[in-house]
Amino acid sequence: MRTVRSILISAAISFAAVGCSRDPGDAELRAAAGADAAPARSGSSDVLRPEQAYPYEVTADGDRLRVRFDIVDGYYLYREKFGFESGTPGATLGAAVFPRGEIHSDEFFGEQEIYRGALEIELPYTRSAGVGALDLTMRLQGCADLGLCYPPQTWTSRVDLPPAPAAGLLPAGLEAPAERPPLLASAANDLLPVDEAFVMNARFDGPNLLVVGWQIEPGYYLYRDEFAIEASGGIGLGAAEWPEGVLHEDEYFGEVRVFYDYVEARVPFSRAGPDAMPVEIRGRFRGCRENSICYPPSEQTMALVLPAVADFAVSDAAAPAPAPAAAGQVSERDRLVARILSDSWLIVGATFFGLGLLLSFTPCVLPMVPILSGIIAGHGPHVSTGRAFALSLSYVMGMALTYTAAGALTALAGEQVQAVFQQPWIIALFAGLFALLALGMFGVFNIQMPAAVQTRLANLANRQKAGTFAGTAVMGALSALIVTTCVAPPLVATLAVIGQSGDVARGAGALFALSLGMGAPLLVVGTSAGKLLPKAGPWMNTVKAAFGVMMLGLAIWMLERVLPGSLVLALWALLVFLTGVFLGALEPLPAEPTPTRRLAKGLGLLACLYGALLLIGATLGGEDPLRPIPRAALGGTMGAPAEALPFRPIESVAALESALAEARAAGRPVMVDFTADWCAACKEMEKYTFPDPAVVAALEPFVLLQADVTANDDDDKALLKYFDSFGPPTIAFFDAAGRRLDGFRLEGFVQAEKFAEHVSRVAAL
Repeated sequence: MRTVRSILISAAISFAAVGCSRDPGDAELRAAAGADAAPARSGSSDVLRPEQAYPYEVTADGDRLRVRFDIVDGYYLYREKFGFESGTPGATLGAAVFPRGEIHSDEFFGEQEIYRGALEIELPYTRSAGVGALDLTMRLQGCADLGLCYPPQTWTSRVDLPPAPAAGLLPAGLEAPAERPPLLASAANDLLPVDEAFVMNARFDGPNLLVVGWQIEPGYYLYRDEFAIEASGGIGLGAAEWPEGVLHEDEYFGEVRVFYDYVEARVPFSRAGPDAMPVEIRGRFRGCRENSICYPPSEQTMALVLPAVADFAVSDAAAPAPAPAAAGQVSERDRLVARILSDSWLIVGATFFGLGLLLSFTPCVLPMVPILSGIIAGHGPHVSTGRAFALSLSYVMGMALTYTAAGALTALAGEQVQAVFQQPWIIALFAGLFALLALGMFGVFNIQMPAAVQTRLANLANRQKAGTFAGTAVMGALSALIVTTCVAPPLVATLAVIGQSGDVARGAGALFALSLGMGAPLLVVGTSAGKLLPKAGPWMNTVKAAFGVMMLGLAIWMLERVLPGSLVLALWALLVFLTGVFLGALEPLPAEPTPTRRLAKGLGLLACLYGALLLIGATLGGEDPLRPIPRAALGGTMGAPAEALPFRPIESVAALESALAEARAAGRPVMVDFTADWCAACKEMEKYTFPDPAVVAALEPFVLLQADVTANDDDDKALLKYFDSFGPPTIAFFDAAGRRLDGFRLEGFVQAEKFAEHVSRVAAL
C-alpha cells in the first residue's frame, strides 16, 4: 500500500508541474480538461492532473466575478487554501463569498472545510474608468480520496468585464474601512444562527499542544478579547496564543481587535499521563455581524481523543525542538545504545564485559563478595581450590543468567528494573535469609538430615555436590535480583535496546556480557578463598563467625531501604556491640595473654564503645552510622550542616508540566531528579553529590524538581515513561525555553566534581 501511495504522490507532483507550466485559463484547454475528466470515477486508479480534477470558468457581471468549479467525483478543494488577486491596475477585488462546505477530518491538514462537486465563489470588484478586463490570479489546493494531496496551484485567467455603470460609483454596500473586509451585498439578508456563523474545530498537534480554531462566515467577526478555552478529561490548559487580529472601531466597545474569516489559537497543555484519553474542549466566544447586531456570549464544545504520547512521531513539527547548543551532545546511554546496535558481537561483548568489571567495584555489587565468601566458608575447612572455583562459577552463572532474563523481561514489559524486586516484603524475606545464614555461621544451629537419610545417601556424594552447586546458583540468582539492581548507563543502554528497538538478542547478549564482567572479580575472590581459608581448628570457627557478622551487616544494609533511619542505626549499634562481645570485650584476660588475645580484647572494647555511641545517636534521631550524633543535638558545635537543595516534589506528569510551564515563564532551566527509598545510588547522590558546595552553586539558576517513585504506582510509571527511564537515579534537564535536553541526561551515581561540571554546561546553553 505504501508503494502504491508513493507512486501516486510522485505522479501527482509530475502532473502539478505540468499544470503550473500551462495556463488553464485558456478556454480551449479548460474545455478539453473538462472533457477528459468527465469519465473519471471515485476510486479510479488513474490520477488526474489538477486542471482536469478541478475544471472551472470565470464570468463577470456589473460588480462581481463568479468562479464556477465542477469538481470531479473523488476529489475536493480546501476552503482555506483559496486566494484571489487582481493583476490589473485599477481593478480591486473584495472579500470572496464562499458557500458553506462540509467539515472534513483531513489526514494532511486536520479539521478542514472542503468542497466537492459544483462550487461557485463570488468575488466583488471595483475598477477605475476605462478598465474593461481583469487578470485574475487564483491560488488553490486540493486532494484526492485516493490518498494524495496536490501541491498548491496558482492559475491565472483573463476576464472581460461588462461596461461600467454610468455613475461610475462603487456598488452599494462595498464602501468599508480598509482595515476589514466589507459586508457583501450578496450575503444572505437573514441573520445566521450563531453555530453557523462561527464554527469551532479543534485538534491535537502534538503530545502537549492543542489547536482550536473558528471558521467565520463572511460579513461576521469575533472579538479577540472575548475568547475562553476550557478542557475536561485529564488535561490542564496553559495560556492560549492568539494572532494579533484586525483593529476595528466598534459601536459597542470602541477600538478593539477582531478576527475575520478564520482564526486559530495554539494552547499548550499538561496531561495526566502518557496514555490515550477522551477529552472535551469547550470554547467561549462573542461575535457580531458587520453593520448589524452582536450575538450574546456563546459556547461550543467538541469531543476529541488525546492520542498516547508514543502515537506522536518524534519529527512532529509541534514537538519541542532540541536546544541548538545541545544538538551535538549525546548522553552516555545513547552512545552505548548505538554501539550495541552497530558494532560487531565481539566488540559489544568485550565492551560490556569491561563495563561490568568497572561496575563490580560499585556499592551495588560489592555486597556480593561476603555473600559468596560466606557460602564457601560455610562448606568447611576442606574446600579445595577446584571446588571453590566450581562453587564461584555456579554463583556467577546463576547471577548472570537471572540478571539477563529479568532485565530482558522487565524491559519488554516497560517496567522499572529495581522496583519489581524491591517490594518491602521481598527485601524483608531476603534480609531474614541472610540472618539465618549468619546464625548458622555462629553455630547456633546446624541444618542436617536425619541419620537414617544420611546413611541411605552416603553413596550419592556426587549428587550431593550437584545439589550444592544448584543451591549456590540459586543464591547467585537471588543476589542478582535483590542486591545488584542499581541503575547505571551500561545497564540502561541494554534495556533500551531490548525495550525500544525490539532487538532482544543484541540487548540480552550485551546484558549477559555485562553480568559476567560484574561477576569476574567474584570468581577470583571465591576461588582464592579455597587457599586463604585456614585449616581445620579453632581459627575456622573464628572465620565463620566473621562471615556471620558480614551476613548480618548485609541484612541491615538491605533493611535500610524500608525501615526508618533511626531504627536502622539502632540495629547497627546492636551488631557492633555484639561484635565487641564476640571479640572478648567483656571477658577477663588470662594471666599470660597472647598479643593476639590482647588485640582482640582491645578491638572488642572499642566496638562496644562505638556500639553504645550508635545507640545514643539512634535515641537522638541520628541516621548515619558514620555520624551517629546529629549536629542539632550538639547545639551546632560541630559546624552547620550542609544546606539541603530546595527540591520541589512532583507526583504526576500533570504536576511536572505545570512546574515546567512556570519555569519557562520565568526563563529558568529545570533539573528533574528521580529517587526512591530503596535506591542505594540515590542515597549516595543525596549524601555525597548534592550537598557539595560546587554542586549547590552550579544549581543556583535551576528550578529543582524531584520525583519519588518508591511506590511505583501508576503516576510513578507515567513519569518514568515520560522520560523513557528504567528507574532511579535518573536526572533530566530542560533549558530555559522548556526544551528537554536528552543529550545531557544522567543515569546512575555521579561524583560531585563531574556533576558540577555537567550542570555548568547545561546552565550555559
